[in-house]
Parts: sequence; structure tokens; C-alpha cells
Amino acid sequence: MMTLHRDRPLTLALSPGGEGIAANFNPSRGGEVCPSPLGEKVAEGRTRGRSFPSINSPLTLALSPRGEGIFASFAATLLAVLMLCAGGPVASAEPRHGLSIFGDLKYAADFKHFDYVNPDASKGGRLVTMGTGGANTFDSLNEYILKGDKAQGLEMLFDPLMAPAADEPDAVYGLVAETADVAADGMSVTFRLRPEAKFSDGSQVTADDVATSFQLLKEKGHPSFSLTLRDVEKAEALDAATVKYTFQGSLVRDLPVLVARLPILSKAYYATEKFEETTLKPPLGSGPYKIKDFRPGTYIAYERRDDYWAKDLPVNKGRYNFDEIRFDYYRDRNVELEAIKSGQLDLREEFTSVNWATGYNIPAVTEGRLIKDTLPDERPSGAQGYFLNTRRDAFKDPRVREALGLAFDFEWSNKKLFYGLYKRTHSFFENSDMKATGKPSAEELALLEPFRDKLPPQVFDEAYVPPVTDASGDNRANLKKARDLLIAAGWTPGNDRLLRNAKGETLKVEFLSFEPMFERITGPYVDNLKRIGVDVSMRMVDPAQYERRMKSFDFDASTQRYALRLTPGIEMRGYWGSEAAKMDGTQNLAGIADPVIDALIDKVMAAKSRTELVTATRAIDRVLRAGHYWVPHWYKASHNLAYWNKFSRPAVAAKYDPGVLDTWWFDSAKAEALTKTGQQPAEATKTDSTKTDKATP
Repeated sequence: MMTLHRDRPLTLALSPGGEGIAANFNPSRGGEVCPSPLGEKVAEGRTRGRSFPSINSPLTLALSPRGEGIFASFAATLLAVLMLCAGGPVASAEPRHGLSIFGDLKYAADFKHFDYVNPDASKGGRLVTMGTGGANTFDSLNEYILKGDKAQGLEMLFDPLMAPAADEPDAVYGLVAETADVAADGMSVTFRLRPEAKFSDGSQVTADDVATSFQLLKEKGHPSFSLTLRDVEKAEALDAATVKYTFQGSLVRDLPVLVARLPILSKAYYATEKFEETTLKPPLGSGPYKIKDFRPGTYIAYERRDDYWAKDLPVNKGRYNFDEIRFDYYRDRNVELEAIKSGQLDLREEFTSVNWATGYNIPAVTEGRLIKDTLPDERPSGAQGYFLNTRRDAFKDPRVREALGLAFDFEWSNKKLFYGLYKRTHSFFENSDMKATGKPSAEELALLEPFRDKLPPQVFDEAYVPPVTDASGDNRANLKKARDLLIAAGWTPGNDRLLRNAKGETLKVEFLSFEPMFERITGPYVDNLKRIGVDVSMRMVDPAQYERRMKSFDFDASTQRYALRLTPGIEMRGYWGSEAAKMDGTQNLAGIADPVIDALIDKVMAAKSRTELVTATRAIDRVLRAGHYWVPHWYKASHNLAYWNKFSRPAVAAKYDPGVLDTWWFDSAKAEALTKTGQQPAEATKTDSTKTDKATP
């Protein structure tokens, strides 16, 4: 038998409400980035977007207007030391305490705690922050289905078999499972459960619970589950403490880690509760927190479980230190900004450049009571932009999509709107070695050449990069090129200066959003499009309608952001695969359905080493960029945080996660000093006067 290691979940989705779109999936929030749950990155122009269930906790696969914040999370992958599935030699190993995809585990079987925690961190206190998961509201406590808008933080209720290490690109270690054993042929993985694992009601976590969880998620869960678990044939309880997953097909590299990251649900609980329905009944879980209180669309509070069965395990030592974590929801980003300054919020991730540059010029900041901090983010920055829905006939021609992109003047926006805080996004793998640059290498060409007759010449030349302007606002050269492309694509200018096709239809483009503050970014872009004859408009809808339309792909263009894992694999089918283009609720916003891209995704999934994986991702990046499926936005490889000076954090930071929710702690000495100033309410509570569905820039 052989054992694999894995990586961390991916929270994908961003939107345009902040300055970026975070790692979850949502558009327009009135900032420049789409925020995400603390743990991801964001950029300006946040849009709200939708959130998808994640594979560790919830499968949060989309980003949304807050989608790239420090709270994000998403999916899973697997182990590739076993090279059989790619034609490599068969090897075997004893059951191990962890899995990873391409290399050895950093932490030995007898490790005491992760290096990026303080094992002596005090427990207690309260953290009130804003919901950055990409939605302005919530109406459900079931995060694993397509229906409803899920609350943020629900992943804290559920334990997976194995937990990720935030200082390794793709490693997971035993949580509910003590060991994992991957078969020598790579076609199954067997987990041995800890006998002490318990749900919050005291009942034992068994192999039957694990097997039932898999069945519920694959058969009745969010479509993203059925897509990513397609090649997981079955899960069976060999005895009360042993569960075996069996795989099918040849692309099984990611599957051991994928199933290790699935949330574990109670079989007994869901024997009487309908898993496939939305609910406001707090679910039964086995994780470190339980729901304390909530008001739909306003706030949700979680309290730490003193009886949490796994609190002293190595993967949890020094983590989950707050007695209470509360997420407040705001519709208006300016109200949210005032909430942090007045002390109603303890911590806030800022996604809007103008607010970060000018909104915190108050005595509390200059005196050090309210801290402005920028934390580095070494994860891929992800893809944020205006995604063009190629399911619409008007956007099927790549020349039309390229023309629409040429009308966006990033340099002017960065200078005039963003205070120069951003860089232009070029790649779907921005801020990583998976990004394509220059001309294709010999190794990339080996993957691309078989498809030369099906790919545009651009793929075999310099990787596409949007043209740079002088930031003056005079974008005439790009606008002329854009108009010429549209005319070449069959759009003819009429007497009213609007472009029309052979049927006499105008080139209509509607930018869908729910956040008025994003108009400052989209407005100038719309003006440029009008100059070249596009029949363009902006449509503001309420958050609920926005969610429905995005889930059913009823839009022309909308801002979103998503980020892939450090070791991407099977989840790419959900972002760019042909099958996902036909499934409601997936992350394939642009409706990409290209057999070449499907084949290249398979190459990524079949990679036997990180070098091969990087080569394959660069190849697919070239094809995606040459397809002009989006108008790329901007990014920054950091998190801008504002927080009251009553928290402490470990001396060593995790490389791939800020760790605010699970590694920081309440510092009573700092809090006492802060309270004495009389400037920061110790237990501020959001009232009905500030009731909103979600925070917005």
C-alpha cells in the first residue's frame, strides 16, 4: 500500500465589491477587490458572486465580492508519490500520518504542533469581524447544497479526515483519521479513524458516517461535489473504524487527498433531517465550534467547544483560540468602515483602495490603538475580472471578447481610482510559477503541438498580455483596434453609431452587479465601450436575485474572482471544463467548452511531478488567455487588515494563510489597556440600525 499527501482547500470565488475578488466566487461588492474569507486575497472592485461548497469544510468554490479575504478556503488534491497512475513505478508504504502530492511531509509522525502556531496561546475573548465569504446576506445553515445563501464560518462545525498544513503547498495530516494508506495501484485509499472522535452531541464518529457523508455530498450536494467526485466509485465501512474509498479511471492522482478533505456528517442526524434542503436549524458537527446565535442576513456567532474531542491533537494545538467568533454582514462598505472605526467590529479586511489610503486617517490609528497592517500572501492571486458569458451568441467570437477587453483602461483606473495599489492581472495563475510568460518552452510545446490546428496562433507566440496605456485616459489607440476587431467580426456601425450584426441586432452587453459602489470602476469602462458602438448598460439587482442569476448563468458580464490551489488538479474541471459549462452553479462562469482545454486539464491531473504540473498549467494558461474569456482586473499579493490592538499572533506566520481565525488569540493585557482609553467599546454589538445583508466597500 502506498500513502499520499495532500494540500489545502481552495476557496474560490471573488467578486467586485472590494478590491479584488477573493478566493470564493462572487462579484460586485463596491470595492476594487473581491473579498474572501480571511485566508485569501482580494483586489479592488469586489463583486459579489456565489460561494461553492468546499471540500475541506464547505466546498467553497467560488469567490465573491469578498471572495479573496483572509478567510477563504476550497478543495483538495492528492498524492503523487505513487506514480503508477501516470505510468511510473509502483511503490508501497506503511499507513502514514499524512498525505502529500509530490513530496515528503514536513512534519514527522510524532510532531507536537505546526510551526506557525503558539502552543501556549491563551483561550478566551471574542472576535467580531465582517463576513468576507462573498455574500451580503445568508438564509441557510447548509453550505453543501446549491440552494440558498449559506452563512459564513460553517466549516468550523465540521471535521474532515485530515487537516491541511498552512506552511506546505499540498500536505494534510490526520485529524479524524489517524492514518491513511493508498493502495499500490493508486485505485483506493483506506483510512483508520481515531476511536476518540466524537460529534458535538457525544456520539462517536464512525466509518459509516464517513461513507454516508460521501454519498450525500455526491448524490445530493452542490454540483461541484458530483463533478469533482465523479471518479470516486464508492466509500465503504470495513468496520466501525475503517473506511475505504475506491476509485475508477486513470486520473486518480488527486482523489486520496480530495476525499481526506471532505466534511464528515452524522449519518444518524441526516436520517431525520433532509440534507438537500436549506435550513436554519444548526447542524450537528464534530468541529471546534458550534453555532451560538444568529440572525439571517445580519450576523452569525460561533462559540468554541470546551468539549471538542480533537483540541489537543497536533494538528489543532495552539489553534481555535477565540471563545467566540462572530461575522457581521453589511451591504454598505462605508457603513462597514465606520463600524471598525467605532469599535463595532474588532477586525476588518479592507478591499477598497480609496478607503485604505484615506479612510483610516483618525487618531486611533496614529496613536496605535487601531492597527493598520499588511500581511503578505504567497498563494496564487487568482483570476479576477469581468467574465464574459460565451453561452450568449454575441460573445462566442473571440474577436468580440478581445475587443471588449481592449476598452478597459486599467492604468487610468489604477492611477485615478486605486491610488496605484494594484498590478494588472495577466494570468489565471497570477503570482505563481504556474503563470505562462514569453513564448512556450519546448516542454509546453510538446503538450500544445497536437492541437495546433485547433488553437489560435497567439498560443504559440508570446503569452497574451493586455496592452498598457499611459494612464492619461486617452485610450484611442486601443479603442480603434477594438472597433476594427468588432467590424471584422461582422458588427457594422449604423447611423446611430451603434454596431449591428447581419440580423440588425445591436451588440448588447449588460454588466450585472448588486453593489452600487462598483459603478465607479465599471462606469468609465462602460463609457469607453459606448465610444466604439457597444450597446452597453449596468444592471443593479438585489443580492438574492443576483445569486439566482449567477447560479443559472443568466448574465452577459459580471465581476468575479477565484483562485486555484497551490497544486491544482481535479477542481479545474469545475472552472474550465466542458461538463461544468452545462451545470448550474459551477465556477465555469464564461461557459468555456473546449475539448483542447479538457485535454490539457487531464494533463495537469496526470502530472507525475511538480515540474510536469507547472508545464501543463502554463500550457493551459496560454490557451485560456488567448481565448479572451474575461477582461482581467488587478491583484495585490497581500491582505490589508485593520484591527483593534487587543490581539496577539504567533511569531512565525504560515506561508500560505494569514491564520487570523485559527492562530491569533485575544490578549487580555492589551484589551485592558485599550479599554482604559475609552476609545474602543469592549463588547460592541451590531444593532438593527446597522442591519445589512453583507458588507460592501
